[in-house]
Amino acid sequence: MIYETKRLLLKPTSEDDARFICKLFNSPAWLKFIGERKVYSPTEAEQYIKTKMTPQFENLGYGNYTIIRKSDNVKMGTCGLSDRKGLPCTDIGFAFLPEYGRKGYAHEAANKLKEVAFNQFKLKELCGITTTDNKLSQKLLLKLGFHYNGTIVLPGETNVLMCFTMTDPSLRSSEN
Repeated sequence: MIYETKRLLLKPTSEDDARFICKLFNSPAWLKFIGERKVYSPTEAEQYIKTKMTPQFENLGYGNYTIIRKSDNVKMGTCGLSDRKGLPCTDIGFAFLPEYGRKGYAHEAANKLKEVAFNQFKLKELCGITTTDNKLSQKLLLKLGFHYNGTIVLPGETNVLMCFTMTDPSLRSSEN
């Protein structure tokens, strides 16, 4: 399913996005804050999409979305909902090519996906993880309504990550 905001389309990432995914995965911010994925060509990106992204859509109904600007159909970034080992809930993540940063696109896309997560997929809680030096992601998670919940180290990793969480607002209001 494709989701729409005022300026954006959120389209499930598919093998057609391989060139874009290769470029994004090798951008300086991705490498610094998210990490090496060993995807160096469109062919490797296509394989990554096929083996890592598509199965989650098939199994859960949600996954990684390519963010497209409606005004010119440019692929700018990704925003996704991921089941990650070691996290207490579904992870919301976002990444944009540098030329599209700091324009409100990440907030717009993540806010839409947060809404879909709670309203359509009936998730009760979301997590957002980020490196301790990624101040922009931390700021965005707080702006989206997440709360800092401490640090975490994912299984098989060594990096300490900051973990932010958010409970479905409708559950909070029904508890009062």
